[in-house]
Amino acid sequence: MVDMTQGPLRVRTGRADDEAALHALDVAAWDASSVFPSVLARLDDEPFFTDDHGPDAHLVAELDGAVAGYARLRRPTPLPESSHVVEVNGLAVSPGARGRGVAGALLAAVEARARAEDAAKVRLRVLGTNAVARRVYERAGYVVEGRLRGEFRIDGVGVDDYLLARYLDPDLADRP
Repeated sequence: MVDMTQGPLRVRTGRADDEAALHALDVAAWDASSVFPSVLARLDDEPFFTDDHGPDAHLVAELDGAVAGYARLRRPTPLPESSHVVEVNGLAVSPGARGRGVAGALLAAVEARARAEDAAKVRLRVLGTNAVARRVYERAGYVVEGRLRGEFRIDGVGVDDYLLARYLDPDLADRP
């Protein structure tokens, strides 16, 4: 369980009663530069929590007592050989809370949870069109592990998919 507080900013594990606030945040936070148009079109109609991504798979940021962001976590595969890796499968910050340290606090909480689970690496993917998110991740110590050029076609244009990682095990970071 993660619970980190810094002044008016608190990050905690998700709860079932977060559903409505997180759904509203999801609808407000994503745009065409940060998520696929096909996903954006169905955000209003789908529940936030699913069988695969329940409340405990989320870290929730509260700013001045209101939900301000979340990070969704999962294992990248069901294989035991990748059990040392945690994947950030979505990170969003409310437009009104941006620039106030919410994303950085969420990433610090992700790292704390990953370390508590003996993970050696945290990974994520980000669209090439989402330069703001890439800068946030790089400031938090994430490095580019790979770039899939033109991996997606959005409005007829090839968009790169970046694979980023934060190494918690120094031996991984030192590999060529």
